[in-house]
Amino acid sequence: MLDEEGKEVPGNRGYKYFGAAKDLPGVRELFEQEPPPPPRKTRAELMKDVDADYYGYRDEDDGILVQLEREEEKKAILEVVQEWKKGRQGDIADNLEPEEEIDFESLLSDKPLYTAHVDVPSQEDIKEALLQKRKKELLSKYVGDAEGL
Repeated sequence: MLDEEGKEVPGNRGYKYFGAAKDLPGVRELFEQEPPPPPRKTRAELMKDVDADYYGYRDEDDGILVQLEREEEKKAILEVVQEWKKGRQGDIADNLEPEEEIDFESLLSDKPLYTAHVDVPSQEDIKEALLQKRKKELLSKYVGDAEGL
């Protein structure tokens, strides 16, 4: 079989098609070459487009995800509270001592869950304490026992 340029088509075992026989459906495919498969991308080409978005590092930039997470967290807390209350009602029915009441609304608010009741020393207080410590160390080094001062 010959192609349009007069060359023999490989793999046809000597069959030859002339004229209109070349346009028959099964013969036409013999003359058409299959397109080569697309080249495979290298690892470098695949990794070229991978950035922080791919790993999800910038998901919270638009603020939508944070709001959705807050809503889901509130739902989860409410479910746990309801389960706890059901279990607690069973405990009360068993004449157990009731536990102190927890304010669940404060758990759902956006305020922090704790407050620091410790007075934080100022920079002046810290500097003064360090100076006193150094004085004590120097006195004990050069004079001896400075505990009595």
